Amino acid sequence: MSTFKKLAGDTALYGVSTILGRMLNFALVPLQTYVFKQPSEMASNVELYSWVGILLVIYTLGLETAFFRFTARSGGASNPEDRIRVFNETLSIVIAVSVTFTTAIILLTPQIVVWLGYPGQELSVIWVALIVAIDAIMAIPFARLRVENRARRFVQAKIINILIVVFLNVFFLIICRDIYAEKYLSFLKPAIDLIYYPSIGPGYILLANLVGNATYFVLLRDAFSGFRFQLNKEQTKVLLAYAAPLMLTSLAGLINSMTDRLFLQHWLPEGFYRGLTSKDALGIYGNCLKLSVFMALVIQSFKFAADPFFFSRAEDKNSPKLLADVTKWFIIVCVLIWVGVSLNLDIVGLLVSKKYRSGLSIVPLLLLANLFLGVYYNIAFWFKLSDKTQFGTLITIVGALITVAGNIILIPIIGYMGCAVAFLVSSFAMMVICYGLGEKYYPVPYHVKSAVGYILGAGLLIYGSQQVEIANLWLSVPYHMALFGLFFAVVLVVERSTFVPALQRLRKPKGAVPTPVGPTDEPISKK
Repeated sequence: MSTFKKLAGDTALYGVSTILGRMLNFALVPLQTYVFKQPSEMASNVELYSWVGILLVIYTLGLETAFFRFTARSGGASNPEDRIRVFNETLSIVIAVSVTFTTAIILLTPQIVVWLGYPGQELSVIWVALIVAIDAIMAIPFARLRVENRARRFVQAKIINILIVVFLNVFFLIICRDIYAEKYLSFLKPAIDLIYYPSIGPGYILLANLVGNATYFVLLRDAFSGFRFQLNKEQTKVLLAYAAPLMLTSLAGLINSMTDRLFLQHWLPEGFYRGLTSKDALGIYGNCLKLSVFMALVIQSFKFAADPFFFSRAEDKNSPKLLADVTKWFIIVCVLIWVGVSLNLDIVGLLVSKKYRSGLSIVPLLLLANLFLGVYYNIAFWFKLSDKTQFGTLITIVGALITVAGNIILIPIIGYMGCAVAFLVSSFAMMVICYGLGEKYYPVPYHVKSAVGYILGAGLLIYGSQQVEIANLWLSVPYHMALFGLFFAVVLVVERSTFVPALQRLRKPKGAVPTPVGPTDEPISKK
């Protein structure tokens, strides 16, 4: 199996759990909003879940990436003893941090709920602390599965977890509530009274998440095989020295991704949008932001597969060329998604109700911003492979500063479009800075002309299509699909030197001697 084929296959596998998880999370939104009709009821969950992301970065300390790096350095799959040693050390650090921090949060819960302004929700805070602890501890076994090329095991556990969480949401929010109210199966009420308390309300969403995540310990018990708790002072220092900058990078990245939603409501002048409040504008932006999930799914799926893939080839002299070729095809796929979604906003917009569609103009910008961010993650391997992770921290901090300043300056001028522009400029700046530094410290022969050509061509096509307004869906949909088909055809023609040999190999009958067309893993020629 070629390296490209393997990477693509693993990306598809990881994508199954990622896409399914996002889809089912969206499916739960109507259920949860139906049960809790007042938006204020869900406010605490929104804020608590935002803390989950921040705490998870702190708990894991960037050790997931450190595990990939030091496993590859010690010989990876060819040296199982060293791999287990690195696994034991990284997991032991995460367990120690998780237990310490979670214990502190539980002890301080009475003060925390007052500080957050959610008195009486102590259980929710405790459940969040436990969710974070489990996610952090499980991050290393999941990383082990990726290093050992056990993508199917990874996906299987994720899918089972998703199904459990969905079932428990339905069980707690619908079945238990209805039986408690004696709408049906009233003979079960005594049993339901033991586990269901209406006062907990949306806290049951957190409990469903907690129980679902706890099942990972059963589902992935084999991923803990050989584990022994050990904390070697010298090794801990080495691991943390490598991982700490990555943790700071992730924290800065969270600030970068959350600033728009935190700033929009407060920096938007009253009456900026006629007939809309600042909360309405935030709702429009937030829901249209979800439409950029198509790009985010591809990026996340690719990251799951790419981290262990490139670290395992860190010492290979062909790694720079391989990274360049993979980046080229990553960009081509992302550009096709950008064009496909942006040209077909008339269809995609049907996913949100009419009152939200005024914000659809931000979607192409958000997709492009995510494309740049995805390229940044891709080319950022140079500072991970060369152990210069401090550059990642500096680049992400620069990006966060640009995002914060951009939102403050642009929101009062162009509203939520300012959020999209700030994110776009920040992502582009991070990508360019990372590329420039990478050329100095870890040169990679990227296909820059090819990337610029595809992105500029796609941008011009999207802009041109927006100048032609067609109100009738029966006319606009075929027109936009034809434009996308034309763009895709151009990609096929430009990349025919890759596609034609691949098609020829597929047409060969089994057992036939293949026509020499060059090594499968030869770098793709620059365009």
